[in-house]
Amino acid sequence: MAVGNFDGLHRGHLELLGQCRARADEQSQVAVVTFEPLPQAWFRPEQAPARLSTPWQKACLLGRAGVDLVWMMRFDGKLAGLSAELFVRQVLVEQLQASHVVVGGDFRFGKGRQGDVALLGEMGAALGFGVTTVAPVMCDGDRISSSGIRRFLAEGNFQAAERWLGRPFRMEGHVVRGAGLGRKLGYPTANLRIRARPCPLSGVIAAFARIGAGPWLPAVTNVGRRPAVGGEEPLLEVHFFDLDRDLYGQRLDVQFVAKLRDESNFGSLEELVQQMRRDEHEARARLAESGLPEEGASA
Repeated sequence: MAVGNFDGLHRGHLELLGQCRARADEQSQVAVVTFEPLPQAWFRPEQAPARLSTPWQKACLLGRAGVDLVWMMRFDGKLAGLSAELFVRQVLVEQLQASHVVVGGDFRFGKGRQGDVALLGEMGAALGFGVTTVAPVMCDGDRISSSGIRRFLAEGNFQAAERWLGRPFRMEGHVVRGAGLGRKLGYPTANLRIRARPCPLSGVIAAFARIGAGPWLPAVTNVGRRPAVGGEEPLLEVHFFDLDRDLYGQRLDVQFVAKLRDESNFGSLEELVQQMRRDEHEARARLAESGLPEEGASA
């Protein structure tokens, strides 16, 4: 089994899973122990890291990566107060009957992060399970990490995020009804609720999106609260070019290509519409330079 947060399931996480599969025999299951919410968010909710995946998306990605069992533990005061020794004995040994545990070299666990890989190795030798530590996976001269991918997405560097993830960053969801203002302004949008919060993206972004299993279509998106129209709930709004259909209830996949600007406020709706025209022109140009997305799992 591998133990960790696994937010976004990037290439470093996949290396841990590969080491698990390499050590599993025909009688063994490949398992992951992970935590929700992320421990950082539980300890410091006001500084919660942006999420690369919802718990459901994380479980789906792990399943596609060949994991047989996802043990998703609720991170709360009880778990936070569990000593490192008890975590190993109660969770890894008694509940999951670990035969081999794979972790990163900087893995810490237990109350106050008192446990480390040295303690895990000592307890494994005493309790009958093996321990493997995996070296960081490097890319662009840096250690691949979820925090680094969050930084790339916030900057609009989708190409670097893709290299670290091993796949394009995508968001998905079902279209919900909005206020209908976009249609009145000549820019109807399909609105998706943002389920992985805080969201790592914000602003106006050129993207490709598809309806169900249909073809990828060019679009311009807005991710955020829409201050120009008094929005409150964060939404992912998708405006398809040259498409006028009722998409309520349809499932969309969205793959981001180029950030155009941050969200802004405007003195009037006319100023907003003028900016939206400029956004559309720039988005069409950026998407024309980009190839259509390849098939693959949402993330």
